[in-house]
Amino acid sequence: MRRPRDYDAEMKALADKAKALQDRKLRELGQLVIATGADTLGADVLAGVLVKAVTTTDMVQKEEWRTAGAAFFLRGKHAAGAAKDTARRAKAPRSTEPTAGAAGAG
Repeated sequence: MRRPRDYDAEMKALADKAKALQDRKLRELGQLVIATGADTLGADVLAGVLVKAVTTTDMVQKEEWRTAGAAFFLRGKHAAGAAKDTARRAKAPRSTEPTAGAAGAG
């Protein structure tokens, strides 16, 4: 005689797996935001950019974004580290005075 299936245990296992996948997706999205330097943007600006990207129907624009995204990932871990460094420098206080070698100074 066959043993009956434990549907409750199977459903719980599937629910746990779905939650783990959702948590991973959120964590990876956060890492992507940080790696690109987008964490320096305000939440309202970042949300606006994402809404615009989702609602646009301009296929040329979407292809440009896709190409830029693919290039970002192809740069590898070194580029991600550089993006984090750039983000850190962007958060640092800056002087409002132009440097001696800057264009327009003098």
